[in-house]
Amino acid sequence: MTNRSQHWPALAGFGLAVLATAVIGGIAAADASAEYGQLAQPSWAPPSWLFGPVWTVLYIMIAVSGWLVWRKVGFGTAIVVYGVQLVLNAIWTPLFFGGNHYGLAFAEIVVMWLAIGATVALFWRVSRPAAYLLLPYWAWVTFASALNFSIWQLNS
Repeated sequence: MTNRSQHWPALAGFGLAVLATAVIGGIAAADASAEYGQLAQPSWAPPSWLFGPVWTVLYIMIAVSGWLVWRKVGFGTAIVVYGVQLVLNAIWTPLFFGGNHYGLAFAEIVVMWLAIGATVALFWRVSRPAAYLLLPYWAWVTFASALNFSIWQLNS
């Protein structure tokens, strides 16, 4: 197999890693729509149906960004940090919805936000398109952090 022919299976691998993150979140959030609707929320909170489509698009962008960097430099610091932010992403939903630990979930999402920022910075050095693909994700997590904080405060 040539180096070029290994690119597509690697994209599938990044897709599977992101899919695993999504599945963990999906399992933890199986009843999240009802729970989310019962929470005291700020007036700017989005409807629960919006999260699925937004995360679907973001997860595709996250997978492609990781693949773009891997194609250029293989496994290294940038991909390790990328993996860390994926693990943090997978942990947040069970904390927030599965355990109703809104304060702990907020602390965790702040760490995730920092890890995404570090990933963007590392990816920028390797592939600007890969870094750009992560900006909507970082923006959404910024919004989600504010929402998490507000829900925590309103439901304490």
